[in-house]
Amino acid sequence: MNQKLITRKAEIGDIRHIHALLHKYSHQGDLIPRPLTDLYDHIRDFTVAADTETGHLLGCCALQFCWEDLAEIRSLVVDEEFRRSGLASRLLQTCLEEALRYDLRQLFCLTFKADFFGKFGFTRIDRSELPLKIWADCMLCVRFPDCEGIAMMKELLRE
Repeated sequence: MNQKLITRKAEIGDIRHIHALLHKYSHQGDLIPRPLTDLYDHIRDFTVAADTETGHLLGCCALQFCWEDLAEIRSLVVDEEFRRSGLASRLLQTCLEEALRYDLRQLFCLTFKADFFGKFGFTRIDRSELPLKIWADCMLCVRFPDCEGIAMMKELLRE
C-alpha cells in the first residue's frame, strides 16, 4: 500500500462516500448507521482520511458537540483494506486535537472496541452516564435493543 494519505475536514462531495462507508460497516454491526440527511446536517463534524492521488475516502471520524464542554466521538470507521495501518488512530487523534481547540472538557463514545479507545485515555463508564439524546440513535442499530456497546469517557486535560 503506497498511498499517500491525508486527514482533512470533510467536504460536501465526501458525504455520499462517508454514507457508503458507514452503511457498509453498520450492517456488520460495527457502528450505528446514519441517514444521508443527518450526514449533511453534521458535515462540519467529520474528519476524513483520503488517498491524495485518487481522492478515494479510506475512513472517517466525527466529533459531534453535545453542549459547551462535552462532545461525542462517533462514526469512526476505516475501510477493511486499511485496518491495522494506524489510520483509525490518526483520525481519532485529529478529532482529539480539535476537541482541545474548542476547549472541551469531556469526550464520550459508545463502542464495541474498548481496547482501542482505552489506548487514548478513554475509560469505561456506566451507560446511564451518557446523555439521553444518544439513545435515539441507538434505535437505528442492528443490535438494538440487545446492545453490547461499551460507554467510555475521556477527561481532557488543559495545559
